[in-house]
Amino acid sequence: MKYKQLGKTGLLVSEICFGTMTFGAEANKNESIKMFNIAKDAGINLFDCANKYSDGEAEIILAEAIKDCRDEVIITTKAGSKVGNGINDLGTSRKHLMLELEKSLKRLNTDYIDIYFLHYFDSYTSIESSMRFFDDAIKQGKILYSGVSNWAAWQIMKSIHISKTNFLNSIDCIQPMYSLIKRQAEVEILPLANDEKLGVMSYSPIGSGVLTGKYIQNNSELDIRLNNKNYYKQRYTNEIYTQTVERFCEFAKNNNYEPAALAISWACNHPDITSSIIGARNVEQLKSNLNCLNIEMTKELRDEISALSIQPSPAHDRLEEILDEKNKLRF
Repeated sequence: MKYKQLGKTGLLVSEICFGTMTFGAEANKNESIKMFNIAKDAGINLFDCANKYSDGEAEIILAEAIKDCRDEVIITTKAGSKVGNGINDLGTSRKHLMLELEKSLKRLNTDYIDIYFLHYFDSYTSIESSMRFFDDAIKQGKILYSGVSNWAAWQIMKSIHISKTNFLNSIDCIQPMYSLIKRQAEVEILPLANDEKLGVMSYSPIGSGVLTGKYIQNNSELDIRLNNKNYYKQRYTNEIYTQTVERFCEFAKNNNYEPAALAISWACNHPDITSSIIGARNVEQLKSNLNCLNIEMTKELRDEISALSIQPSPAHDRLEEILDEKNKLRF
C-alpha cells in the first residue's frame, strides 16, 4: 500500500479508501466488519462514511469495527443529505449540521471525526455560515479537518476565499466523482486542488459497477444499482459511456486484467488524486477490487487507458490550446 499526504493536513492516508455505503444495506453487520478487517489488513487506514448511509446504520457498524483501533484509522462522515421527514432535515444550515454532527459522534461512538464533509452544495445556505460552523466545530475538537463533496470548482474556491478573508479554518479536502467515464473533475476541480494543496478523495472509480462490463448486456432483472436506483440510471445511461466500457473491457481482457481492478488503479493513479474510494457488497468483491494494488500503472499504461474514453474539453473551450508542454509558448 502506498500512502500520500492529504493536502496540507500532515496526514498520511492510504491511496485506497474503503467506503462503507454498503454497511447495513447490501452487507450485514458481520460481513461489513469482515470487510473492514480485510481492508485494514491490506494497509487501508482511511474509511469513508455518511450519516445517510443505511439511515445511520453504517456509522453504527463502523463504530463497532473501529472500537479497538480508533486512533489508528482516519474516519470521515458527511451531512447535508435528507435524513428525515422534517422540513429542515437536510441542507447545510448551522442548525442541521450541528444536530447531525452530534448524532454522528454518538453513532460512531467517538469524541472526534477526522474529516467532516458537506455532502452536497446547498444553494439556500450561505457558504460563510457553513464555513463558520466548520471553524467552530474544529475549535471545539469535534472535527479535525473539513471537506466538501460534489461541489463545483467555483463553489470550492469561493469557500476558500470566504474562509481566508474571515480568518476561518478553510476546507482541507474535497470529494469529487472520478472514473474513466466521468472525467469532468480533470477540467477545473483537480487543477484547483493541486493549486490550493487540497486533499482529494475521489469516489466511484468503477462508475458504480459500469466499468466492470456487467451492464453492457441487458440485465434489467438483476438486483443491481442501475436497476434499483433511478439516479444511477440517469448518471450512467449514455451511449458514449457504453462504447467506452466496451473498449475498456476488451482492453482489460486482452491484457489479462480484471476490469474493476484496472479501473480503480487508473483512477487512483491520477497525480492529483490522494485516495480513491472503493466499496464492496461482500468479502469476495472487496478482495477482487483490492487486486488494483497489484497493478503497476505506468504512464504508458495510463495513457493507453485514457485514450479509450473522451477527454473533456478545457474550461475555456479553446481546444487548439491542448498541446504538449514543449510546444507551448509563454508570452
